[in-house]
Amino acid sequence: MQLVLLAIIGILALLAAVLFFAVSRQPDRFRIARSAHIDAAPERVFHFLNDFHEWVYWSPWEERDPDLKRTYEGAPSGPGARYHWVGNKNVGEGTMTLTDSAPGEFVAIQIEFLKPFAATNQVRFTLTPDHGGTRVEWAMEGTNNLMGKLFGLLMNMDKMIGTDFDHGLAKLRAAAESPEG
Repeated sequence: MQLVLLAIIGILALLAAVLFFAVSRQPDRFRIARSAHIDAAPERVFHFLNDFHEWVYWSPWEERDPDLKRTYEGAPSGPGARYHWVGNKNVGEGTMTLTDSAPGEFVAIQIEFLKPFAATNQVRFTLTPDHGGTRVEWAMEGTNNLMGKLFGLLMNMDKMIGTDFDHGLAKLRAAAESPEG
């Protein structure tokens, strides 16, 4: 009986060591990015990104919680604008702070996730003139802590978040190309 117990403990220790090794081999940083062409001028696309009030028209997470609670603080748009959300399990809770922007060129945001997992990442929208319209790149990067590395080992984060980015860019395209928008 003691021998069986020691064997089980040994196997569990070996599995824990293998898991620890696999997690430690995950990258310390991550970057997820998607891009799309939008048939609208960079300044028009910029309008939808630089003002958090406009995100209700294109953010892929808006439709996941019809009861999403939003709070806007700071500047009405541009650097200093803040957006706090509290939602269901599909959208969690967090805060975005617009840290820098240049009309028709880029918007930089610090995003702090509070729930379901705490994390702070940097988001950047880069706008480039492209064949009479705009090429928009939506990128998020940050540090992988131990929990992020474990999650990345179990889930394809690029595919999971990238799918949301693709959906958001399609909605942004529809909003920016709409004559009513």
